[in-house]
Amino acid sequence: MKFRAIKENHLYHKAYAGGKKCITKTVAVYVLRDWHAKYLKKENPQKEYVNRIGISVSKKLGGAVVRNRAKRIIRAGFYEADKKLSLRRGYLIVLAARDGIVSASSKNVYSDLCFAFHKLELDKSGENS
Repeated sequence: MKFRAIKENHLYHKAYAGGKKCITKTVAVYVLRDWHAKYLKKENPQKEYVNRIGISVSKKLGGAVVRNRAKRIIRAGFYEADKKLSLRRGYLIVLAARDGIVSASSKNVYSDLCFAFHKLELDKSGENS
């Protein structure tokens, strides 16, 4: 499923300040309920809730090549985690890169994201167990 991007800076700040967070070696995950989700549901052709995703990589990690690689790895790990876990919809999710991502692979990020989403109770697969 295609996700919508978080484009407004104030939404990043809201997720950082008021959202639940889980910090792993490679990524920090911030999750906040999206109150604008019901309007986005009407715009969606499938008429279902969508998550808005934001990826944040600091200049402290390195140059443009390193930062773009980090974003690609986070994006790949997130899509894989969403496919396997079938995440709940209607949330703002901010994924912030950490120092460990420089030497990590998408499998490492995938496992960290699975752990974080399970801890933040965002996965539907853990409801029945």
